Amino acid sequence: MSDRIVTVACGQIQPVFGETIVNIHKMIELIKAYKPDLMVFPELATSGYDIPNRAIAKGLAFDVQSSVEMFKLKQCAQENGTYVAFGFPESSGDKLYNSSVLIEPNGKVHTYRKIHLFDREKNLFDPGDIPLTVIDTEIGRLGMMICFDWVFPEVARTLALKGAQVLIHPSNLVLQYCQKAMYARSVENGVFSITCNRVGSETQTDRTLTFTGASQILSNRGEIIAQAGTRDEQVIKATITPSLAENKMLTKLNNIFDDRRVEFYSQITAQPDNQ
Repeated sequence: MSDRIVTVACGQIQPVFGETIVNIHKMIELIKAYKPDLMVFPELATSGYDIPNRAIAKGLAFDVQSSVEMFKLKQCAQENGTYVAFGFPESSGDKLYNSSVLIEPNGKVHTYRKIHLFDREKNLFDPGDIPLTVIDTEIGRLGMMICFDWVFPEVARTLALKGAQVLIHPSNLVLQYCQKAMYARSVENGVFSITCNRVGSETQTDRTLTFTGASQILSNRGEIIAQAGTRDEQVIKATITPSLAENKMLTKLNNIFDDRRVEFYSQITAQPDNQ
């Protein structure tokens, strides 16, 4: 188990709606300026969030394997020795996903497709179809989730049980609960978490959405290591030691995984009786 100290950062930005090239350029410039080991950007960072319909969403989407957009970010990750995580609308055949990727400096790309779609996202995107996966890297074992996944503790628990030390959590938060909830996700699983939110407002449809900012980096004991403000674009940085997440002892006699009584939890994976 490596005790490597890792520099992580959140790029809390305000994407320009529909301006993929502009948004990617901003992301690349921040990576070059800060050069952390891991840089996380918000959900749908390349496109903006309040997409009016599926046709427009498809026009803003790109694929993971062969797009110019992905090539530019892969090149930036390689040149700066930075792991880069960000959200984007993903085109895959006739499917459209609210996705995030982790790009390794060696060029490998790992994709996660959001499994819990929030509100009108259900009109735009197909539900994610990739199992929750932990990525074993030189900077630690990383698990990806996106925004509204925070409200389902099963996501963080599954990733932690699979060995995740750090939760990477690109977000476009408009509700007030997530930052506090991620405290619980970190404590109950003994993992670090990086919630990278965006700021600003969008009115692309019949509503105005205001995003809550307050991106945060939490320790494996729920301590706030770094947190951004609620209104301005900002980069926050912290140093973490992911291997500390291997310690699941909460007291001398309590291991948060070993002490689970799974025989009493069967209802968690069952549909409610009224469904």
